Order: sequence, then structure tokens, then C-alpha cells
Amino acid sequence: MTVDLVAGTRPNFMKIAPVRRALVARKIPVRLIHTGQHFDAGMSDVFFRDLGMPAPDVNLGCGGGSHAEQTASVLVAMERELLVHRPEAIVVVGDVTSTLSAGLAAAKLGVPVVHVEAGLRSRDWTMPEEINRILTDQLSDLLLVPSDDGRENLIAEGIPAERIAFVGNVMIDSLHHALERRTDVLERLGLQPGGYCAVTMHRPANVDSRESFQATLAVLRALGSRIPTVFPVHPRTAARAEAFGLAEELRAVPGLVQTGPVGYDDFVTLMGSSKFVATDSGGIQEETTALQIPCLTLRGGTERPITVSLGTNTIVGLDVAKILAEVDAILAGRAKRGSLPEGWDGHAGERVAEAIARLLEGTPPPRTAGPRA
Repeated sequence: MTVDLVAGTRPNFMKIAPVRRALVARKIPVRLIHTGQHFDAGMSDVFFRDLGMPAPDVNLGCGGGSHAEQTASVLVAMERELLVHRPEAIVVVGDVTSTLSAGLAAAKLGVPVVHVEAGLRSRDWTMPEEINRILTDQLSDLLLVPSDDGRENLIAEGIPAERIAFVGNVMIDSLHHALERRTDVLERLGLQPGGYCAVTMHRPANVDSRESFQATLAVLRALGSRIPTVFPVHPRTAARAEAFGLAEELRAVPGLVQTGPVGYDDFVTLMGSSKFVATDSGGIQEETTALQIPCLTLRGGTERPITVSLGTNTIVGLDVAKILAEVDAILAGRAKRGSLPEGWDGHAGERVAEAIARLLEGTPPPRTAGPRA
């Protein structure tokens, strides 16, 4: 009755760790499969250590390449793995390339697919993640949503209600876990609690063209002009800076404290002690709401609207004037205040494990047992 847990990137690791702990506590045998999508030590190994996960049982080694190449590589490797070691179900999380590819391989072989963090929608089809999450939801047998808007989206798309379950936000389980292990990263970087902002930027829309990268540089300059700004530089962002000949310009931004990728425990410590966070990451929008830290989202929209309607998140895009107005309000003590959404309580992993146990018992039956709708 083995359940395969599939992860490929940093956000995946944070979501899969609490699910693994909860399934192990129920004595449900699990195998951890790393697709290899994030393959360097700063993006992978350190996260396994910080999250208390063992080394993967299987590493498919599918890192690098274009979206199409990664999709194909994971699809082929995952199919090969499932043909040799067929589980009772696979669990995929989030919305990265590995999520869709692993789910598709399993669905084609009739292996039940569980999607954790189902139903989120940005309505922005220029985002590869939006395509991944919509297609993964369509092929999944059990869809586990972190918020009510996720359920509403799935029902509107024709997913039967009996295949949807509310579990809350597994990211917050990992956040609680990390808060117990604060690090000395502020001392190492010479930062004072509440005296800096943390920023992350890596989305294709913000770094994949020279024009967008220059807009990103303008945002970084604006932030650095108001407050010391710590910027763990994603490998993708660093590579684009070099490709566009903008690496020196990036390194010269005043007020910017640049580092390489940092581990999860270090980043949670940085985030939790910051004055505010500016990001184009989806998961960080959720974590800042849980921490009650103001968040400025450097995108035109979000697939996590609950972080705006209930949480501490404000959508600002790359509009420097809007960003500076929000920063000035935060520094003047007028930061947006939010509340904690339902199910963001550190126990979502347990609810996921309960829903998976019910699927294994036949409630609801896997899609392969009969028509889904």
C-alpha cells in the first residue's frame, strides 16, 4: 500500500514534508521521489536537511532544459519508475513542471493522483504555473484545497464535489516547523530585526527579458533607497543578469545586501524578522500572511487571493511609484493588517493524510474505478 510522494523544487519540498510526516505517523508506507528539477545543493539538499526529510528514495535526475524538455524528461522517467514500482497512489504538490509531468504519467497508467494545493487560479495564462495547476487538477482523483476559493474554482470547472476536500495550507505546517529553529542569519548578514526588507525575484515575467529585468532593477533600486534590502539571488535570476549583461548593474544597486540562495530555516528567520517582504513568489505571499508581515507582490495578480482579501498582501506589480507609496506607508506605521485564514493552523498535513487514507479505502473511488462525472 505504498504511496509515492513526488517533489522537484523548493516550494514542493516545503509542501511535501508535512504530508510525509503525517503519513508516516499513520504507518502508511511512503516513497519520496525527487524529480531533480532543482538540482544544486543550495536549492535542494539544504532544504531536505532543514525540513527534516531523509534523502529521496529515488532521484529521477531530470534537472535543466526548457519547459518542454523538463516536462518530457520527468514524464518519461516517472512512467519508467511507476512501471517498475507501482504505488497505490501518487501525491503531487503545487504547480511546477514536475507536478504536471508526474501526475500525467500516473494518470496514463491508471495510478490514482492526489493533488495537494489544488484549485488555485491566477487567471494568467502567461504563467507556466497556471497551465500546470489547471491541467493537474483535471487529471487528479483527489483534489485537496487550501482555501474555499480553491473549491469554488474546481466546482466551476466541472470537478465533482466528492473528489474535493478542504485541508488547509500545508506550507504553514513547514513554516511552524522552521520557526522553532531560528538561525543566526541576521548576525551573519549584519542586519537588525525590523530594520530591513527581504526580497525575492525569479518569475519569468520579471527576469526573462532584458526589458523586464531592467524594470526589476528599478524596483530593487527603489526598495534600497528606502531601507536596507536583503536579496537572496535565485540561480535563474543570476543567470539572466549575466545573459543580459546586467550582472554588474545588479551588484551595484545601493542598499542591496545580496546573497546566494539560502536554506529554508535561514529564509524563515529573515522573513520573520523583516519590516516587510517584496516578492514574486506565491508561497511567500502565504507565509507572510501567516507571520503577519506586510507583503508586496511584484506581479500583476495572484493565484492566492485570500492573502489579499484576508491577509497582509498587496499587489503592486513592478510599478515603482506604487511600490514606494506602500513602502512609505509601512515605514510610517500604516502597514496593512490581516487575519489568519481557516486551516492555516499547522495541522494541514494531518488532514491531507486523513484524506489520502480515505482514498486508499475507496472513498472516493479512484477515477480508474469508473466515470469521474
